[in-house]
Amino acid sequence: MVKFKDYYEILGVERKAGADDIKAAYRKMARKYHPDANKNDPKAEERIKEINEAYEVLKDPEKRSRYDQLGANWKSGDNFKPPPDSGFTFDFGNLGDLHNNKSFSDFFDMLFGQTFGSPQQQKAHGGTTRRQVLDQEADVELTLEELARGAKRTLQLSAPGGKPRTIEVKIPAGLRPGKKVRVPGEGATAGGSTVKGDLYLRIKVKPHSYFTIDGDNLVCELPVSPAQAVVGSEAVVTTIEGPVKIKIPAGTQSGRLLRLKGKGLPSRDGGVAGDQLVRTKIVIPTEISEKERELYSELARIEKQRQ
Repeated sequence: MVKFKDYYEILGVERKAGADDIKAAYRKMARKYHPDANKNDPKAEERIKEINEAYEVLKDPEKRSRYDQLGANWKSGDNFKPPPDSGFTFDFGNLGDLHNNKSFSDFFDMLFGQTFGSPQQQKAHGGTTRRQVLDQEADVELTLEELARGAKRTLQLSAPGGKPRTIEVKIPAGLRPGKKVRVPGEGATAGGSTVKGDLYLRIKVKPHSYFTIDGDNLVCELPVSPAQAVVGSEAVVTTIEGPVKIKIPAGTQSGRLLRLKGKGLPSRDGGVAGDQLVRTKIVIPTEISEKERELYSELARIEKQRQ
């Protein structure tokens, strides 16, 4: 979904306004909201972009006619998806950061499918192309182990009026949650056109019973008995590569982080991997043997004498 823009409302003209009225309104609004005349208004630059976009559409008979086909029932700011009979059949999904560097809005791109004008004008508008508008996104969920080692996914794709197709996607090791994998040429198509967008798979990770992710690091919890914490000990800790031994220093407090260097998430580019952080948790036993009870009682007696 994108937000519908009422270009007539932005320029302050009636829907039946003539070309001269639109030009006059544009010049008036451009002078009023020009950033040079509104240096203390942080919204002036965004406002002038909206005005330029509205004029770009309404001054051009072809663009204006296509815009008017949407009808007059949309309200500015409403979530917009082209109606079934409008000729717009693309499911654009979330275009996200594919449009970070352009002057015109996602609504403009959805409506027209490409940047208009000369190559110089296209550069000024951020170079948005019809192919970018056809790009689509989907989520793919991995286990933590798959995130670290890489994975393959078999996906079934379907488009309105087309046959479902199955593709296999290789997901490289070392990605992070929220990152995207680009699958070239597997996005939407424009009617009978041969132009295809790309498919972007956004990485999500299933909750893990043992690990949590902290950037490049993996965090886990290690139960420690009072005796282990006081005198120090060794314990076996699970890592994504298998079990390893870790030293518990004498005097360890509950919540202390012990670091296993390089045992976190791998780097995609072969750089330094993250670490595994082992958080100690001192656990008081609820069931003890008679011998343990004698020893704890003796320890309690000694501690009381020391007070």
